[in-house]
Amino acid sequence: MYTNFEKYKSVLLQTLNFPKFSFRFKSSENKIFIFDNIRKKFVVLQPEEWVRQHCIQYLIEFKGYPKSHINIEKELIINDLKKRYDIVVFNPDGSIKLIVECKAPSITINQATFDQIAQYNKVLNATYLMVTNGLNHYYCQMDFENERYDFLRDIPNYES
Repeated sequence: MYTNFEKYKSVLLQTLNFPKFSFRFKSSENKIFIFDNIRKKFVVLQPEEWVRQHCIQYLIEFKGYPKSHINIEKELIINDLKKRYDIVVFNPDGSIKLIVECKAPSITINQATFDQIAQYNKVLNATYLMVTNGLNHYYCQMDFENERYDFLRDIPNYES
């Protein structure tokens, strides 16, 4: 197990701009897996998954988002095309509070990334958007009346 882990450690386990969290890992068939507490299973550890797992822990441990209200990697249809969102957080009434788009640390966050999450939000109607590559985080609040998003310094705590 540790041989494979050491082989991938420098690429996949780079330090991100999140607090440090503890994760469970396993190795199988020359792949490293990380345990996802939301999906309740081990998933292949890729750079984007490393970012997603940090973001999930950040939302739960620092922002008070209930695990039971978080949904990960579900399909949605946009213009007859199948897409998958990274993270969605629901309000108690079932409406969507937050969509998070995660990218690998090597991916630069640019206008195309914001266009992607904006397309998802045309279907999901979330109040807040977050885009992260683990190194840079961007937070927005939707202004549905003016069909735009306003940048925030941070994502609000869940109860806000």
